[in-house]
Amino acid sequence: MCYSQNGGGPKVGILEGETIVPLMDGDVLDHIKSGKAEPGSGSESGTVPLSDVRLLAPIRKPEKFIGIGLNYSDHAAETGAEIPDKPIVFAKYANSIVGPDEPVVIPPITEKADYEAELAVVIGREAKNVSAAEALDYVFGYTNCNDVSARDLQFSEGGQWTRSKSIDTFAPIGPFIATADEVPDPQNLSVRLTLNGEVVQDGSTAKMIFPVSELIEFLSSGMTLSPGDIISTGTPPGVGSARTPQLFLKPGDSMTVEIEGLGSLTNPVK
Repeated sequence: MCYSQNGGGPKVGILEGETIVPLMDGDVLDHIKSGKAEPGSGSESGTVPLSDVRLLAPIRKPEKFIGIGLNYSDHAAETGAEIPDKPIVFAKYANSIVGPDEPVVIPPITEKADYEAELAVVIGREAKNVSAAEALDYVFGYTNCNDVSARDLQFSEGGQWTRSKSIDTFAPIGPFIATADEVPDPQNLSVRLTLNGEVVQDGSTAKMIFPVSELIEFLSSGMTLSPGDIISTGTPPGVGSARTPQLFLKPGDSMTVEIEGLGSLTNPVK
């Protein structure tokens, strides 16, 4: 996980219960690139109480932040869309990343900001032309993501998926990255989002049309995936735009994404 203490710069540590074992300065991308995997291999030693730190987005500036659309069969059904033959790929950018408890800020250009709880995959080593059978060997870990989307932009202006999903603060991630060994089967995880304490999304990664391994195979066949790249793998049903009446985000709301084994990611809306 990535944290700050006493207003200092970002640091990486291992979460053990209610304490953090420091590893090094920087964020998790720096950690992945350094290859320093063990406590004490960085610049610090000892432990830090979790209550004494502010949690940050675990990765702040990935080389690539790749989104996948309509990747749950039940979400495709609720939107009336056909099941895609191949993954629908769009880009999010680093400007959209925020960490736990940081606000999602709705700008004047949208009146239909929507939530999307998603499993995010973090690449651990360079992947090019990787087969699905080997794909999970290239995963560093997994984290929660909220793929906030401006629906009025997404489905207007000729279909602006990247513009609608790359608005500043529209990609909360965290609170930590669970390493791949802690998530033996990414296709058997519950995915939930609560809005102001009410469960609005409650699904399972078992419903993915294209599992994590196939997404990595598909993407790496055309682009080299780099350490720290993030793949946000799609959302289960329950999004606000598919509800009757529709339910869009407003200032004062609070969203919490909870994926099995990955903790809780809460962000207020401003």
